[in-house]
Amino acid sequence: MSESNTLEPEKFLSTRAAAAKLGVALSTVQVWVESGILPAWKTAGGHRRIAVSAVEAMHLRQKAILSTESSPAPDQLQVLIVEDDAVQREVYRLQFNEWRLPVRLLTANDGFKGLMMIGRHNPDLIIIDLVMPEMDGFKMIRSLKSQPAPTQATIIVVTGLTASEIEEHGGLPSGIPVYSKPIPFAVLRPLVEHLSKKLA
Repeated sequence: MSESNTLEPEKFLSTRAAAAKLGVALSTVQVWVESGILPAWKTAGGHRRIAVSAVEAMHLRQKAILSTESSPAPDQLQVLIVEDDAVQREVYRLQFNEWRLPVRLLTANDGFKGLMMIGRHNPDLIIIDLVMPEMDGFKMIRSLKSQPAPTQATIIVVTGLTASEIEEHGGLPSGIPVYSKPIPFAVLRPLVEHLSKKLA
């Protein structure tokens, strides 16, 4: 056996091994690979291989993103806001705090971090903006819908785009409600209350 073949198991991981190392579901790693978030190559047999260095880099990004988070209470509804505008994220935070509902609010400023948070926390409600850097809401939603085991979370879109502009970007999968900015809190509050009661 050549030296390169001997070293290969130390240099590359399967998607299953990468998922175990990162502490996420196999389907999450598959989505990251398909989205280009986690670089990988295919063997002649069609199996994906991921460089150990790429997995370690992803692990460092996970730690940076997730290090300040606390664990949710069992009866807390987990809501993920994926929005690149810091002012808008703060508006969400202030309004959710004012409602004093049993909600744990998670935030991400692009689709990449949003997918990472979903893989780690499995939120109950995901509110997604469409225009964001690195990975926009369109790509994020398509990634979520292409998973072998799609998320069971309620997904809604809150955007500044018009219906025609959304269509110009290829549209969205059916069944996802789309609301125009400003943030429709009059719609969100009864939805959050309803989901909280279901969780309880």
